[in-house]
Amino acid sequence: MMTNQLVNDNDDGQPGTTNALLGDRLSRTIPEATFARINPDQLKGKSVRGGMLTLINQAVSFVLQTVSTVVLARLLSPKDFGLQGMVIAMTGVLGLFRDLGLGAATIQREEITHKQLSTLFWINVAVGVGLTTLGMALAPALVVFYGEPRLFWITIFSASAFLLNSVSMQHGALLVRDMRYGTIAKINISSVVFSSALGIAMAARGFGYWSLVMMALCSPCIQSFGLWFAVPWRPGKPSRGCGVRSMLHFGGTVTLNQLVVYVGYNAEKVLLGRFWGAAALGLYGRAYQLLNLPLQQLYNSMHSVAFPALSRIQSDTERLCRSFLKGYSVLLSLSIPVTLVSALFSDELIKILLGPKWVETGPILWLLTPAIIVFAMINPFGWFLIATGRAGRSLKMALVISPTVILGIALGMRYGPKGVAVGYSAAMCTLLVPILAWAIHDTGITARTYWQASRKPLLAGLFAAACGLAFKMAFGALLPAIPRLILGLGIVFSVYLGVLLVVMKQAGLYRDLINQIFQRTLGKETKPV
Repeated sequence: MMTNQLVNDNDDGQPGTTNALLGDRLSRTIPEATFARINPDQLKGKSVRGGMLTLINQAVSFVLQTVSTVVLARLLSPKDFGLQGMVIAMTGVLGLFRDLGLGAATIQREEITHKQLSTLFWINVAVGVGLTTLGMALAPALVVFYGEPRLFWITIFSASAFLLNSVSMQHGALLVRDMRYGTIAKINISSVVFSSALGIAMAARGFGYWSLVMMALCSPCIQSFGLWFAVPWRPGKPSRGCGVRSMLHFGGTVTLNQLVVYVGYNAEKVLLGRFWGAAALGLYGRAYQLLNLPLQQLYNSMHSVAFPALSRIQSDTERLCRSFLKGYSVLLSLSIPVTLVSALFSDELIKILLGPKWVETGPILWLLTPAIIVFAMINPFGWFLIATGRAGRSLKMALVISPTVILGIALGMRYGPKGVAVGYSAAMCTLLVPILAWAIHDTGITARTYWQASRKPLLAGLFAAACGLAFKMAFGALLPAIPRLILGLGIVFSVYLGVLLVVMKQAGLYRDLINQIFQRTLGKETKPV
């Protein structure tokens, strides 16, 4: 079997990246070509620098999305957002099937052939056509379910996004497999810029909820175009007997896992829209997004880097556990202070960013905070288990989490959005310890090593939160919203960093990460991941 390998310059401007998949045009014409991973010796440097590039990508995307949300919140009404939220609850479920987990299968494989990639590509396209057709067919049912005729055409247009996404699924997986995070960042940021600009322009012209619909359609258009332009590989004809059966099984397990988790984590949006209406759903959705979006950006950044890296070293248990726990500690260190600040100063954030008509989202945001923190603690184990071939365990865990969360939501539904937030948080807190124990069982991670990785950011966050709360109680009534928010942010982050870096002695960890980020010569990388 021939292996395509070519020495290219990577996204960091460094020569010597060994992976010819994206640079070798012969892959278009030689169906027997096999594409291998990057050199293992480059893994730590590429992972750390890739993590920084991805974090910058997510940070810029977050800022752009926040700005567009702020502008759109002032141009549109909660009901406009609620109408789109009703459709998203349906398209989100269908979207879990849009690649059947085949992107993850492509990333995890040690080697993959051109025939396999081509077959997976056409499977993705067929799924995209099917989901688009199914989504459009469900439009009348949504109208009847919610009693809202405007949902018909919103659903018809929104469903076409499945086809737009399907044609670039494998191209995106190849970029992640090759760890070309600079290219990924450019494509993602471009899609956010163009889609946000379109949505704001349409909202300013009075298009109402259609500005949100067209903004959501613009993003996959830009991303698909960018991925085809950036990745030179082109699919051939699909082939039978090329070895994709095991990949389909793996992808199917991953997809089912995602479906179960999605149903559990988003049931409240469907139920709120059904029983409390679009306005209540719009208020709850803005609170959830404002609190969860920063964490989701961090989680996506870590996942896109850690999943291919952990897949590469899954057979080395000691190295695998050490790498995961280090990344897990960094993720907690970044997500905890952001979440706590959002909760402590929710009233100020709502008033400044969204305006007075959204003031009811403040208490909802505060009540959702425990659930979001639990997300940060348990979600990374999903991609750890899948990267190490334990997708079945991850699915079993999801089958426990989902019914518990739905029960909590159902118990709080009679009290509206606030009751739902309380039920959601109570359910997630109840699950925390048993899910963590199940996740680390027989993986090489012990309760002691897990606690060592998580206790420092957790304790630093607890102390910083106490200081922030004391400041708000003492001076909150004396200062306007903007100075109160600025001073509060400064106090919480300063205390947090001081405790984490100095008292908890974590400065060395971040100093090493910074050195890796700015290290320009791969030959200097002698430490294992």
